[in-house]
Amino acid sequence: MNNNNILLLATPVVALLLSTVLIVVILLIDGANLAYTKQQQSQNATQLIQKLSTPVTSNASALGSSDAHVTLIEFGDYQCAACHKFHTDTEDLILTNLVKTGKVKFLFKDFPILDLPKDRASTLASEASYCAADQGKYWQYHDKLYNSWEGENTGWITKASLEQFAVSIGIKNIKEFSQCLDSGKYAAVVTDNFNLAGSIGLTATPSFVMISNSSHAQQQLLEIIGAQPYAVFANIVNIMTAHSRM
Repeated sequence: MNNNNILLLATPVVALLLSTVLIVVILLIDGANLAYTKQQQSQNATQLIQKLSTPVTSNASALGSSDAHVTLIEFGDYQCAACHKFHTDTEDLILTNLVKTGKVKFLFKDFPILDLPKDRASTLASEASYCAADQGKYWQYHDKLYNSWEGENTGWITKASLEQFAVSIGIKNIKEFSQCLDSGKYAAVVTDNFNLAGSIGLTATPSFVMISNSSHAQQQLLEIIGAQPYAVFANIVNIMTAHSRM
């Protein structure tokens, strides 16, 4: 893994050596102990962490315990090859070993960077996931999209295919799903996620933000770029969990 895959969101930093990888941890909140931290900076950081950590709609809930020591947010594009690789190779291991064991809370936020003007297929897929969420099937639809992946901008995402995916996962009211998609009901939600990614300097998919949910004054936040192997996430979770208990 290249050190460039783990990037700063802010300064100052504390560096930790993890195997051969230099992990740079950003201290966003430390109002009690660090003299340089001003009240406004702390408030801005708190607001950012809250926005990152909160599902964009109530029906597209986070996976895992609200008491988890670490929050992991994936910013992804449903057409992205590397995102598909993460979904295929790594996501299930994270869910089984870290999320279901109470260590990590996991969220997905849309970052549709592969859109073409002619069809905006990535955005359309993201909007469809929230239409599925209206009927209690957000994560099932999320998985169906990645399991049905056929490449980047190859035409596999269409209104017809998105409706067929809805049928295949058991969405009962397809008319309601179709009307939701046609209306652009969730266009603003997807745009908000996209803008959030840009506001913290993300430029590639998948990108991940990991937040230590410390009960102390200090919180850590770091960014990871690319479909990294499970061990990278697990090791960082262990470091953050240990820190949160200090």
